[in-house]
Amino acid sequence: MPAHYIYLIIAVIAETIGTTALQASDQFTRVWPSVLVVIAYGFAFYFLGIALKYIPVGIAYALWSGLGIVLIALIGFAVFGQVLDIAALVGLSMIIGGIVVIQMFSSSATH
Repeated sequence: MPAHYIYLIIAVIAETIGTTALQASDQFTRVWPSVLVVIAYGFAFYFLGIALKYIPVGIAYALWSGLGIVLIALIGFAVFGQVLDIAALVGLSMIIGGIVVIQMFSSSATH
């Protein structure tokens, strides 16, 4: 796997951690989750910036946000007990399908 995709994956993981901590911060009333939000988002944007040296911004952002949405929805379900109805599952499946289409068929994506 090319290094720029590893940077993008690190950015997605950091963004997912930051968003999970954002939920856990209880509107920034809890100190340590709030601190984790700032640190995780800092890492996320740093590694996204590195990935943007090699991946077009539209493709990188589509992958970053799409993967983040799917991961956060799953974490919301598993950790916070948030319900995913059929429409949410269909929508998440479409996001995953879009990511697959970009990776398999787009000449804009670097492979």
